[in-house]
Amino acid sequence: MSVLSSLARRHTALSGREIDHLHHLVADWQLIADLNFADLLLFGSLRDREAYVVLAQVRPYPAQTLYQEDMVGTIFEALDRERVRTAFAEGRIVREGDPEWRDGTPIREEAIPVSMDDTVIAVISAEQNLATARTPSQLELSYLQAAGDLEQMTAEGTFPFPSSDEREISPRVGDGFMRLDAAGVIVYASPNAVSAYRRLGVTANLIGEHIAKLDFDEESTIEALNRGRPVEDEVDASGAWVYRRFIPIIHAGKVTGAIGILRDITELRHRDRMLLLKDATIREIHHRVKNNLQTVASLLRLQGRRLSSVEAKEALEESVRRISSIALVHETLSQDSHERVDFDHVANRVVEMIQEGFAAPERPIRFRIDGRSGDLPSEIATPLALIIAELIQNAFEHAFGVGSRTVSVTVEMARRPEELRLRVSDDGVGLPPGFVLERDSNLGLQIVRTLVESELSGTIGVTGGEGGTQVEVVIPVPRSRPEGNI
Repeated sequence: MSVLSSLARRHTALSGREIDHLHHLVADWQLIADLNFADLLLFGSLRDREAYVVLAQVRPYPAQTLYQEDMVGTIFEALDRERVRTAFAEGRIVREGDPEWRDGTPIREEAIPVSMDDTVIAVISAEQNLATARTPSQLELSYLQAAGDLEQMTAEGTFPFPSSDEREISPRVGDGFMRLDAAGVIVYASPNAVSAYRRLGVTANLIGEHIAKLDFDEESTIEALNRGRPVEDEVDASGAWVYRRFIPIIHAGKVTGAIGILRDITELRHRDRMLLLKDATIREIHHRVKNNLQTVASLLRLQGRRLSSVEAKEALEESVRRISSIALVHETLSQDSHERVDFDHVANRVVEMIQEGFAAPERPIRFRIDGRSGDLPSEIATPLALIIAELIQNAFEHAFGVGSRTVSVTVEMARRPEELRLRVSDDGVGLPPGFVLERDSNLGLQIVRTLVESELSGTIGVTGGEGGTQVEVVIPVPRSRPEGNI
């Protein structure tokens, strides 16, 4: 739950729909703060007395803030916020009155009601430090006019516009600013807006030009604005990319113009393309490594067929399985652009591979995989796949005694914040009496121990008796969400 939601539910009588509306407002109100050169505080009315709680706060980028501290959660008595009280009571924007002095600083305050379904659900206090004010330029006058339009729309309940999508790019007014009249003619364009269109190859004077004549599918833009809908798009031309956002200005149900915010995102898109190229290259490398490993495995199989020694053939088969386990990780990485592996998928593939290689009627075996390991970095996934393969192979080779009783092998994985626990257990004949891991390990367990302790900086423990054998491995992993328990 967000801070705004938590404060609203704790202190106010706002409904869930009203809180959602305030979330939409807070997602867009940085624009009002920047255009107004003012700090914005969002006030909610307390349910049990005439006082207000600050539900959210935003500072302006183009101006000095009045608040160095965070005011969210602060409660003000109604008498200390007269303009806010009037806006709540009368449902109108309150601007009248002399500037307020706080600690020797003159402050201009506006109280803007936030309306929804003709009801005031909150009030925005826009507060500007007049000590830093100067004679406004044409750009700043355009900003203030746009801020006034958005404030009036907020009071009428037509701003913000409902939206469920989070924006990848959030342009600011300093990136580029335009104003359009009701007919779609550009009446003002800031220098940065002009520069953005210049990069797109537009050399005409923007002011006085109808936006539909700029040849960037502006007809659909005009149609959306005429219907009172905001428009967001990306335009690419002449090797440049510009992100545009147009917001219709609506008064008394009629579109009277629009505000345009533009940002040159050429470098951002070039970086995106470079990252895509890099990801494709990495995937191709993993694909080729996988192919090369499979080629090596095939050569070893061919070599094994030419040998007469049973022991030599078995040694080559073990090597093929080890190489195939490593190839599985590279195959997974070749299908994803991230250097992380869905290790649950890899573990299942490893179990299937070992099971197919050892399946025999005289050695019936049943498998179960419990828990989840989640995504793992490739540098952990590769040795871990080999560890699982070796431990399962050990169970196949050593769990059976006299007769053909079915043996059950369980692979359990549990992801914790900073570690992964792997347990491979069987209900076979168990370990020989006096077994010591450091002294009595076969080649498979020696490989596992080396990988766990030297490469993964983990620990390994082996226990067992007549009821079977259990091997537990604990390795450190980067912090992630818990994925299960043992």
